Amino acid sequence: IGMVGIIDDFKNRMTLDFKNVDDVIVLVGHQVNDIGSSEYLHKIRKQNFSPAPYFNLEEELRMQRFLLQLIKNHAILSAHDISEGGLIITLMEKGFNRSLGFEVSKTGFEHFRNDAFWMGEAQGRAVISCSAIQWPGIQQLANELNVPVYKIGKVTSNAVTVNNENWGSINAWKELYENAIGKLIQ
Repeated sequence: IGMVGIIDDFKNRMTLDFKNVDDVIVLVGHQVNDIGSSEYLHKIRKQNFSPAPYFNLEEELRMQRFLLQLIKNHAILSAHDISEGGLIITLMEKGFNRSLGFEVSKTGFEHFRNDAFWMGEAQGRAVISCSAIQWPGIQQLANELNVPVYKIGKVTSNAVTVNNENWGSINAWKELYENAIGKLIQ
């Protein structure tokens, strides 16, 4: 089966979204304390010009090979790249479809700026979810392929908790996300 077949198989079996309460949430790829050219800088901080987000082609290639191997091995339940909006938006998008929330923290990254960790758009990163049983195998493959992986939390039934702070429900965030343009027009 070629790469296109593997990707099609993944699409048929899995989607980008979280699957089950208590699944493990894993941050994949090299993490950098970078906020350059992010939507956060542009929309919230009103910075129209800033350096491009971090990108390293070799790290990207290793991460993509790692994800492809996980998909081929049926070793994950979902995968979603981190792009526009950064990690926090990726997590929200992963929860919307099934109304599943998440409990996450930036443990191990305390030296990062909060905005850079949660809303930075550095490339070469993804969020995957897996069962607790799958996690050790993911760690082993990551070590073999020299791809950093970080367990950052777990899937919840609806609640969103970030760094031990209650952020409400995933359904409330979905409402905001889906109706933002309509509310601007009003």
